[in-house]
Amino acid sequence: MYLKKPVEASEQPHVLVADDRPDELRLLIALLKAENFRISVAFDGHQAHNRAVAALPDLILMDVRMPRIDGFAACRLLRATPQTAHIPIIFLTSMASLSDRLEGLRNGGVDYVLKPFDAAEVIARIHIHLPRHLQTVAASRASLDPQASEEQVLVRAAMSYLLANLARPPSVAGLAQRVGTYEKKLSQAFRDVLGKTVFEFVREERLRLAARLLRDSSLNIGDIAAEVGFSGAANFGTAFRHHVGLTPSAFREQSRPTP
Repeated sequence: MYLKKPVEASEQPHVLVADDRPDELRLLIALLKAENFRISVAFDGHQAHNRAVAALPDLILMDVRMPRIDGFAACRLLRATPQTAHIPIIFLTSMASLSDRLEGLRNGGVDYVLKPFDAAEVIARIHIHLPRHLQTVAASRASLDPQASEEQVLVRAAMSYLLANLARPPSVAGLAQRVGTYEKKLSQAFRDVLGKTVFEFVREERLRLAARLLRDSSLNIGDIAAEVGFSGAANFGTAFRHHVGLTPSAFREQSRPTP
């Protein structure tokens, strides 16, 4: 009789489960054990980030509402960390509103499953995302950037969030909460890594986007000012002239191709 060779433990897919509810953790662990997955556990978003960096799991199941930092903030940090940026994250949460689901996907989650969950659905979604990950994991790990410092990870995560919300950025304190840190630490990280404040970064990126819109779109100047987050065309014009050395109208005229 032919006997199937047993799968070595090190070859089994490794799933990190981040959830602070013991009853749901027990259920998920039993579910994953039945599929012969290797399992790691984290009880909050901060611990999930640290354990993912240390263990490099093949997939993460992440709750959203957790102590210290929530699942969305942990996801932003994981996406900003070179070693973990490629790991698929499935949110598994009771936060069911459309805005919550969209935030999870926009922040880098590959899927969003609602609690109370169906066991078969969770396993099916894991098996959808694992093969895609495992096909490229060797190449991804071989081409990793040099290990990023904690400050670099925070700044990358914050920059990514700000670039997606340039028109309506949060306060520095609100931004710090969204990347799992506090205001003073984030402000210092921006100064150390970029040599500028959060406000200066936002202003420069708004003006860079405005220059591209002036050059490449037909939007009027007032609409561009609103699109990049300025309160009015006059404030935008003053800031743009100070940054570029030309008024928005003069810059647009100069940027037009010569007939």
